[in-house]
Amino acid sequence: MKKFDGETLKNPLLFEESRPSLAILFMIAAMFLISLVDSFCKVFTDELHAVQLVWGYFVGIFAALCLYFVFRRLGFRALAHTNRMGLHWFRSGCLVGSIMSLFVGLTYMPIADATAIGFMAPLFITILSIPLLNEKVGTHRWIAVVAGLIGVVIIIRPGGGIWHWSSIMPLIGAVFFAFYQITTRVITSNDRTQTILFHTGFGGVVWSSIIVLFFWNETRTEHWILFFGTGILGALAHLCMVSAFRRAQASLIAPFNYTKLIFVGILGFIMFEEVPTLNTLIGSALIVFAGLFVYYQESRTANPNNQTGE
Repeated sequence: MKKFDGETLKNPLLFEESRPSLAILFMIAAMFLISLVDSFCKVFTDELHAVQLVWGYFVGIFAALCLYFVFRRLGFRALAHTNRMGLHWFRSGCLVGSIMSLFVGLTYMPIADATAIGFMAPLFITILSIPLLNEKVGTHRWIAVVAGLIGVVIIIRPGGGIWHWSSIMPLIGAVFFAFYQITTRVITSNDRTQTILFHTGFGGVVWSSIIVLFFWNETRTEHWILFFGTGILGALAHLCMVSAFRRAQASLIAPFNYTKLIFVGILGFIMFEEVPTLNTLIGSALIVFAGLFVYYQESRTANPNNQTGE
């Protein structure tokens, strides 16, 4: 894929090569925090609609971000200023769609299965980068995409007697997240990190507030604790990811996204007594290897000494 030197130069928070081991620890911490969010929300899927959980998550994370902005004495008018408002709204809408699709899947599926299918996002980015970023995709990457899709089919087992419509939701969420990631590539070269954070949180609250009106269930005190608790965890996870990308190249730390599969596997067993099936393990392995291969090919192409361009 293309090398985004413009991003690095215009937004130095995106990349500052230093202490890669610490960057890896930050990324692993972020995946653990996100795994906690998914697990806690799954606990309440019997009482609250997935849309309501997403709304509560964004309300909590935006409240946590506002406290952070106030603590840093950042003016909200300056934070909100951007020349790409439409793109920010589209991006936050994609994030809402991604998380909402995942949470619907979590309502009916084991957490490890839904998470593994969600990791198709890097492969969908490969597909979408052709029309949206004018990037060339080689044969090897297409093979990786097909392998990942085969992994999804193995996990959801259509026709295997346990098929449920919700099995497709994490896959839809992965498509939304791919659009979210590609849009992020565009806006990071124009807006500072704090502005992006602000519009992510604010846009998420607005989009989810519109949708939740049709799915609202009665809430109790513990539900509001869940909303703000997951919001704080989500804000901390994002800060960990920003800290990771400031200290190492994306090609180094991005593969550690897959540590989330380990965390959700452990949490799924502890909290829900879910034991990954053989299909889940095989399908997850295919998706992970396909995703890692895409990261590997991207890092090779980004290397100016690489001449293959595959």
